[in-house]
Amino acid sequence: MSITKKLAAGVVVLGLALAGCGAPAASGGGTKNEQGQTVIRFAWWGNDTRTKLTNAAIAQYQQDPDRIVHLCLTGGRIAQRVYESFGGRLEAAGADPGRMELWWSDDRFTATDDPARHAGPALALMAGKFQLDPARTHPMPAADGVIDADAAAATYAKELGDVVFDICLLSIGQEGHVAGIFPDHESFEPQSSTVIGLSGSPKGEVDRISLTVPALERSAEVWFLANGDDKADAVAQALSGSPDTPAGQVRGREATKWFIDRDAGRELPWFECDW
Repeated sequence: MSITKKLAAGVVVLGLALAGCGAPAASGGGTKNEQGQTVIRFAWWGNDTRTKLTNAAIAQYQQDPDRIVHLCLTGGRIAQRVYESFGGRLEAAGADPGRMELWWSDDRFTATDDPARHAGPALALMAGKFQLDPARTHPMPAADGVIDADAAAATYAKELGDVVFDICLLSIGQEGHVAGIFPDHESFEPQSSTVIGLSGSPKGEVDRISLTVPALERSAEVWFLANGDDKADAVAQALSGSPDTPAGQVRGREATKWFIDRDAGRELPWFECDW
């Protein structure tokens, strides 16, 4: 399936650090031209389009005062920037952070205070912006007192249950990995469980815990985050629907959105912009 067909099927690409491609810089979103091809419109990282999209998403899920909003979070350099501004976005949208349930797509199976873990730094950033409810905050188990990554995965799977995420944020690795799911690795094989433990990874890191593809796809919306020239090949492969690229196989039930910058999108075939 071509990238154009993938986009026509509901994948939206929104550039967060790009000038407009055949459209005003603040337009955002995507439309079709006379030939039926998808035209990608980009918005500068700091402009109103990104703010409005984020605030609209938050407000949408806060319309029911009794509803709990389930967010699945990720790690990575661009995700940290999102968490830094999260408090301001919530305030601007008039959202109640007490009704958010926070989950993680993956994490390193190391000590709780390991700064390389995804949950710790993210929680520290958000805790400085608004009050977190510990009962609604679900970091993946750390290595403190847990036998191994498999045991930790089983614990998290039980805690997760049949939760459906309203929005799942995901970053993409240089080789197309997403969460703890890597190309040409057992983590990318068909899984019957929602959470798995990984003894090491192709990156040569410590053990990990990760949601599986079926668990990630239990999301109303999946939002991919990618920036930098080193992600360009992976983004292009994922958007082509490559069966060998984990990020290309994860889709939200209602929508899949890619938030990319100019460098990460340089391999996309519609790039006919005058930079």
